[in-house]
Amino acid sequence: MSVKNILARLKSMGDEARHRHNAKAGAPENQFGVKLGDIRAIAAELKTNHELALDLWKTGNVEAQLLATLIIKPKSLSSEELDTLTRSTTCAQVADWLNAYVVKEHPEKDALREKWMRSRERWTARAGWNLTASLINRGSTDVDLSALLDRIETELPSAKPEVQWTMNNTLAAIGIHHAQLRGRAVAIGETVGLYRDWPVSKGCIPPYVPVWVGEMVKRQK
Repeated sequence: MSVKNILARLKSMGDEARHRHNAKAGAPENQFGVKLGDIRAIAAELKTNHELALDLWKTGNVEAQLLATLIIKPKSLSSEELDTLTRSTTCAQVADWLNAYVVKEHPEKDALREKWMRSRERWTARAGWNLTASLINRGSTDVDLSALLDRIETELPSAKPEVQWTMNNTLAAIGIHHAQLRGRAVAIGETVGLYRDWPVSKGCIPPYVPVWVGEMVKRQK
């Protein structure tokens, strides 16, 4: 199936209400409003197709990029190619799928994490903090947690929204998994107040760190 045909199919599956919802969430105009489940269904039909994935990504269309993350071969990308893909991300949903399905499977992710943690570009910084949060959640001892808290305390209030999300996730991960640093992590969360009034569905934990950490620690007991 060609890129042209796939774009036509995606467009036919678009929904105007979802298009408006996506736009409010920060998606660019180059999107159709296709349900994520429908994108997954197309990916299941196409199966892995690295070259097609790269061509879909280049369109800059949100749904095409989401589809690309599901059919690409992460290990066939050089670290430079993955860096380029990350920097050309179109919105947070695409960034999250790229991080989950491509970045985390790449053999050079550790070197990229260190590079991206120093980046001022929003999507690479978001990816770097996402990888760092994952390391902490997995119990890694290869990160300087105190230094991370110093950075978060200084940088979180003024960070770009796309970066704040995964930086906040890192703060929560430290508070949840490291009792000796929990008080400081929670205090930073309280001071910054990020996502304090974030709306959540019944039974879900809000991303406000003091509440998030408290609820997760309760579940560990």
